[in-house]
Amino acid sequence: MPEPLLPLLVEADVLQDKLDSPNLLVVDLTKPETYAKGHIPGAVYLDYPLIVRMARPVGGLLPDESQLSIVLSRMGLTAETHVVAYDDEGGGKAARLLWTLEAIGHTHYSLLNGGLHVWANEDHPLEQQARTPQPSQYEAQVQPNRQAVVGRQFILDHLNDDKLALLDVRSPAEFTGEKLYAARGGHIPGAINIEWTEFMDQSHNLRLKGIAELRNMLEEKGFTPDKTVVAYCQTHHRSAHTWFVLKYLGYPEARGYEGSWSDWGNREETPIEV
Repeated sequence: MPEPLLPLLVEADVLQDKLDSPNLLVVDLTKPETYAKGHIPGAVYLDYPLIVRMARPVGGLLPDESQLSIVLSRMGLTAETHVVAYDDEGGGKAARLLWTLEAIGHTHYSLLNGGLHVWANEDHPLEQQARTPQPSQYEAQVQPNRQAVVGRQFILDHLNDDKLALLDVRSPAEFTGEKLYAARGGHIPGAINIEWTEFMDQSHNLRLKGIAELRNMLEEKGFTPDKTVVAYCQTHHRSAHTWFVLKYLGYPEARGYEGSWSDWGNREETPIEV
């Protein structure tokens, strides 16, 4: 495959210089009213619920291949397209799109570091004109190994494996069960909590913290690159951002728990800790 057009984590200055590149697709995952008020020139809008599937009480599942094919074709995605995703919340929704692309083997993608906060606050150009992409005929096929994706059974099968590290990125109150968003509260046995916003630099327009700081945050809690690190939250929205952080840092076995606590915490047979 050809070299990616842009790095995995792209800075706004670099993206601005590449906006006219062929095969570049910039995807906005903010709210519709935010997109209408101002977005990156040429960016197409994607409504976040279109890339997640509900099977109540479980949320945050991968859509089936036919749904993904429809959504991605409407975006104009082709095999040659390099996708840059952004949102206005630090990257959770944008990273969920990239995790979905990884699951179907489309690996030419980037996250805009800091998203709309960086772009708008640091005087990059915005436009209000809605962009309608030329539809494609993209056929989404979830990869058989789906290395970025794990489900409940994988975790149950490896709970006692010292090579598995479970990273719970919900709030501390959710982790302890004080806040309850499922039938049961608490966390998966052995999981360690780092709230997802800890990876962002709040004083620097929600960019990721520096590589050395990110590595130290993870490794001091036992999340080392030799382990299979599974990130989870309530519906694998916040933890998609953490999955991206792990991938960005070069963790070869970075994975996200599809369904996350909405799956684990709504079952009677899954073990929990509080």
